[in-house]
Amino acid sequence: MNKKLSLDENSQPTVDVILPNYNKAEFIEAAIESVTMQTYNNWQMYIIDDCSKDDSWSIIKKFSNFDNITQIKLAKNMGPSFCRNYAMRISKSKYISFIDSDDTWEVFKLEKQIKFMVKNNFNFTYSDYIPFFEINGKKKFKTKTNIRSFFEFNSFIKNSSINTSTMIIKRTILKTHRFKKIKLMEDYLFKCQLFKDNNIARKFDENLASYRILNKSRSSQKIKNIFWLWHINKNYNKLNFLRNFMSIVCICINSIKKYGFK
Repeated sequence: MNKKLSLDENSQPTVDVILPNYNKAEFIEAAIESVTMQTYNNWQMYIIDDCSKDDSWSIIKKFSNFDNITQIKLAKNMGPSFCRNYAMRISKSKYISFIDSDDTWEVFKLEKQIKFMVKNNFNFTYSDYIPFFEINGKKKFKTKTNIRSFFEFNSFIKNSSINTSTMIIKRTILKTHRFKKIKLMEDYLFKCQLFKDNNIARKFDENLASYRILNKSRSSQKIKNIFWLWHINKNYNKLNFLRNFMSIVCICINSIKKYGFK
């Protein structure tokens, strides 16, 4: 049984949890439940369903009895960037967190990470996580990540290991930064924007999430990812040829270390 951490009411700011979803009916219930079961109670969740064609919405509606869950179904498919930006626009809390609809959190994720941020006055944090995949309904867990203890722009473009589902940011550093509407790796670009604004991300040194590896997921499209990484580095990050090449090589090596060749 998980022991509750001692945070007094004055140090329990509300945390917005943003969950975009498109056609993940098979997994989304577990993702939502991992938030509702948090030992930290002061959260507001925004589920943005991106006009799913499967049973996602009927599963999302199972949680209609939660006063702190806002459920929005878009009339047409707009993409994950729009979903996250929309949720950030209507949310109001001091801290913003993200979870993808096929990932899950440990039950103490918000409590431990917010305590870490409040105690140290950190604006941007992340944690380790455990990648896994399923074969014939059985989960196969890989080794827990061992991510470096902090990131700034120059280190991040060589090791983009911050999983969006582990990330919490303070709203004050958000400013005008939003997720760009691009075909792939919009989360990588969003983090780069935050780092280029002189922000530093700090690691809470404990596993707080599980990341599902899907064969058909957007993140498994390795060749397309490399193309978009090059495109983002060149056109948004303004890297020259050599820095861009080194960025791609280093990120690919780190990806293989985390996930293997699957």
